Amino acid sequence: MSGSSRTPSQPRGARALAGGLAAGTLVLGTLLTGSGPALAADAPATASAAPVSCTGPNAAALCARPGDLLDVTLDQLHPTQPAIGFDQIYYKLGRYSSPKDEQAGDLNKRFDDWCETNGQEEAASALPGARISDPSSFTCTVAVGDETPDTLAQMKTVVVGPGGALYLTDGHHTLTSFLETPDGGPKTHIRLRVTGNLSTLSTAAFWKTMQDNKWVWLRDEKNDPITVDQLPTRLGLASFHDDPYRGVVYLTRDIGYQAPAEAAEFLEFSWGTWLRGRLDLASYDLRDPASYLAAVRTASEAMSATPGDTEITPGLTADQAGRMAAWNDGKKPTGGEFGKLGVPLSDKKPGKLAFALAYRAEVAVPPACTKTLTGAYTGPLVVASGVTCLDRTRLTGPVVVRAGASLVSRGADITGPVQAVGARTVSLCGTRLTGPLSVVNTTDRLTLSGPGCTANSLNGPVQLVGNPAEAPVPASAR
Repeated sequence: MSGSSRTPSQPRGARALAGGLAAGTLVLGTLLTGSGPALAADAPATASAAPVSCTGPNAAALCARPGDLLDVTLDQLHPTQPAIGFDQIYYKLGRYSSPKDEQAGDLNKRFDDWCETNGQEEAASALPGARISDPSSFTCTVAVGDETPDTLAQMKTVVVGPGGALYLTDGHHTLTSFLETPDGGPKTHIRLRVTGNLSTLSTAAFWKTMQDNKWVWLRDEKNDPITVDQLPTRLGLASFHDDPYRGVVYLTRDIGYQAPAEAAEFLEFSWGTWLRGRLDLASYDLRDPASYLAAVRTASEAMSATPGDTEITPGLTADQAGRMAAWNDGKKPTGGEFGKLGVPLSDKKPGKLAFALAYRAEVAVPPACTKTLTGAYTGPLVVASGVTCLDRTRLTGPVVVRAGASLVSRGADITGPVQAVGARTVSLCGTRLTGPLSVVNTTDRLTLSGPGCTANSLNGPVQLVGNPAEAPVPASAR
């Protein structure tokens, strides 16, 4: 394979072997059994009950046992948490779209991330124009079938639910980054390690088992409790709410804590919950690099300084959660991971914070909601004034946006026509629309795509006339 490759000064494994979906690997709907038996040994007995039937379109999932590897596409996955830290995603998307890695003689980080997530260690080479949605365009350092316990441990995990539905229990941030990056998308393939097969359980028994095993996080971005019915139904930035504490915790990695080898499920959310009583993020400007860096320092120093036997959440001590006894690994603030974090975008190797804030600056911010609809709603819906927001709403019926009013839809499912004439703002992100869309003479902004706007699925004719900042509609969404 020609194209970019690792240089001798950057060894990334002994061999450069074919990437994830080459010959001999998994095909969608099949599974590789017997992988990672050591990892499956500790799975609860309730997680591995033999399925009644292994036939039909979900046969691979229905047959899966703990430790098996399932090849899936991102649009098959159901989240088990309602929020993510947007700044972690923004860092990844900012770096994925930057030429900095290639300018430094390396491969773009998205290929490393995909290979690691797929159980293949790291990227070895990439053709010009390589895409993570086309694993034949790049190679990884470990071949499919040659995985080791170490490479399997880096894979994300999934639980098989009733009917063979797939519930992601780890990897919401990583896989959302793959879905949102321009060379990824909902049909991007990835392999996941099966944690449990609960396909024979009733819905009620399934969710009870998920909670008993701590495979679901039922707290929203404000740390308020939610029900399972309030969980998102698909991946994508538009499907989640932003938990800024979770974003800060990500940036404290290897400064205030290090994820242990046997990390608890939803570890970073546990740290975020603990930080809420010790760090007031409202007193920081998280769009300003210096202020954000100060927040990360305060958070990471608090994590490191707390006694190791302190329970940050019931049953989980700070030491069990990876607390670093020596802040920043004992290095000065200008060194170590904290020193790297604040490196500006102008540097050859910018820090995570610079990438995150630069990407966030490109995201169109919709107007504040004056009315929010969630759950199921049967129309018609007439938006006569103010800003009506559809937050993962399942709406059936026509939607009409009057002159001067605004509609913001994130992660909604709309069955029926949407019409806006003279609206102030119309923003649709991560929205599945079955019906025609007509947006004419918007006065402020029309957003249908762009940074931070999850791709829509528009199943019907689209008419866009006389709109400022008019977002092009991808052919795949028409």
